[in-house]
Amino acid sequence: MKPYDILIVGAGIVGSAVARECALLGWRVGVIEGGTPAGGATAAGMGHVVVMDDSPAQLALTAFSRSLWQQESGKLPKSVEYENRGTIWVAADDEEMAEVHARQRVYEEAGIEARVLTAAGLADKEPNLRRGLAGGLLVPGDSVVYPPAAAGFYLAEARRLGAEVFLARAMSASQGQVLLSDGVSLVAERIVLAVGTECDLLPSLPIQKRKGHLVITDRYPGFVHHQLVELGYLKSAHKVTDDSVAFNVQPRQTGQLLLGSSRQYGNEEPQAEAEILRRMIDRATEYMPGLKELSVLRVWTGFRAATADKLPLIGPAAGLSEDRSLWLAAGFEGLGITNAPGAARLLMDAMLGRKSAIDAVPYLPGRLMEPARPAHA
Repeated sequence: MKPYDILIVGAGIVGSAVARECALLGWRVGVIEGGTPAGGATAAGMGHVVVMDDSPAQLALTAFSRSLWQQESGKLPKSVEYENRGTIWVAADDEEMAEVHARQRVYEEAGIEARVLTAAGLADKEPNLRRGLAGGLLVPGDSVVYPPAAAGFYLAEARRLGAEVFLARAMSASQGQVLLSDGVSLVAERIVLAVGTECDLLPSLPIQKRKGHLVITDRYPGFVHHQLVELGYLKSAHKVTDDSVAFNVQPRQTGQLLLGSSRQYGNEEPQAEAEILRRMIDRATEYMPGLKELSVLRVWTGFRAATADKLPLIGPAAGLSEDRSLWLAAGFEGLGITNAPGAARLLMDAMLGRKSAIDAVPYLPGRLMEPARPAHA
């Protein structure tokens, strides 16, 4: 069999974005998916394309990635449901309003438009929020997408450009060779692991599963206008052991509302849990009492891949593996949807030795320096 230029293990939104980026270069691309394309971590995401500022590196990557989404928004099919909704970070009290002003300055210094909303301004933007909230921060450039369709678009583009998709599980990936569960063996100079939380191919990959619940309602057009997130979400995001919930609601193009969010570590059971759902919904109705009257259609869970420093692993696996054929695009936690196009671009920059639009060093896998061994069949 003729060698591929690159093999990508995982057809979620990140792997599919990488596949398209490679196919655009004219490379011979193979994509390997053991389940349903975009059926893992991608399907468990809200589809919030958002600039986040947990750290300067996170701010740089999310801003860069969001700019790529904006550049391509006109090319996206309707099924992707791309909408420039903007995000409002909701402040409950004066202490959180101080955080609003501090974040606005950070965004302004980074060239990201962000506007402080007073209590009256917040009520005007979102009348269904409860009265008595202190205000908020509006980031108008953020958007929402439907993640499985966005991943499907990237993968379809890659296939149109010649990429091949193999629906089989990768049993091993090392030294330029991937062995599939159907007995097929594929070879390539480079192998990219874009595997979400499924780390069997690199057992010591420093990724932790984070379980999340999502709720979707019936159709209520106009009930919510922006992606709404409580500022307390940032506090819960820093927790790496305790279960936590936060108010996070997204308006869908269908008129439905998508409600989050929850974080659980150390729980690998896929079932939805009544107690976590109760806490999520109680938290949401604290901010938006009218949600109590809305009908829920479906509840589901998923697992996001988290790293200790909350930054993804993008680049060669050097430092984590001695296998020079292995590259990583993993560990995106809740920002895989946002960061997919930016990660794909950074990965290609590294492979081609070209200068990146942002500093790629903070995302290099070797920063974690935990030895790992490739798995062999």
